Amino acid sequence: MPTVSASILAADFAALGAAAQAAAAAGADLLHIDVMDGRFVPNITVGPDVVRCLKRATSLPLEVHLMIVEPWHHLDAFRAAGASRLIVHVEACPHLHRVVSAIRNAGAGAGVALNPHTPPSALDYILGELDLALVMSVNPGFGGQDFIPSALDKLSRLRRAIDALPAGSRRPLLEVDGGVVLGNAAGAARAGADILVAGTALFCAPDMGAAVAALKSAPEGSVRR
Repeated sequence: MPTVSASILAADFAALGAAAQAAAAAGADLLHIDVMDGRFVPNITVGPDVVRCLKRATSLPLEVHLMIVEPWHHLDAFRAAGASRLIVHVEACPHLHRVVSAIRNAGAGAGVALNPHTPPSALDYILGELDLALVMSVNPGFGGQDFIPSALDKLSRLRRAIDALPAGSRRPLLEVDGGVVLGNAAGAARAGADILVAGTALFCAPDMGAAVAALKSAPEGSVRR
């Protein structure tokens, strides 16, 4: 059964605390917070102060997805605000090993995300040092987009690479983010996803608890490729 991470990007920004509490009550396992700077992606969202407020509002672990340029300048601030996991993009980090080490030195779990056009081989030399690998299944920047089908192949390739890591390596969790709905949740899980990030599918659902349960149960009986 996959873990479900509720993406706050799809929530009512006038009531984020209540949205975080609703996600927890509905059975979500994590809260996913997209930080956008208007440079790496065209949208602008939130900063450390909002993360700090959400930390007070919920007991859910906070995974902060830094869709920003030069994320290394902001790691300590988001960790101090309450992030349990910090996710950076391959495309934004020319010295990725250094950034991953800085995340871990700050006391957070280290995640790395791949944009849709970036091949899974971009993680070949760092996969065994990560806590999380994130496959973007939409072009990042806005919620409510349709799932890009080629993400399934990327998930499958990363799943095989993770399973083939030598003894002593970290075994990162595999996460998928973007356009995740009930209709593609089973396919993502079969391809190897451990964590499903869902925004619109949860916060726009008439019954969030039922939506979370459906996402978690959709892959039951499936076999990973």
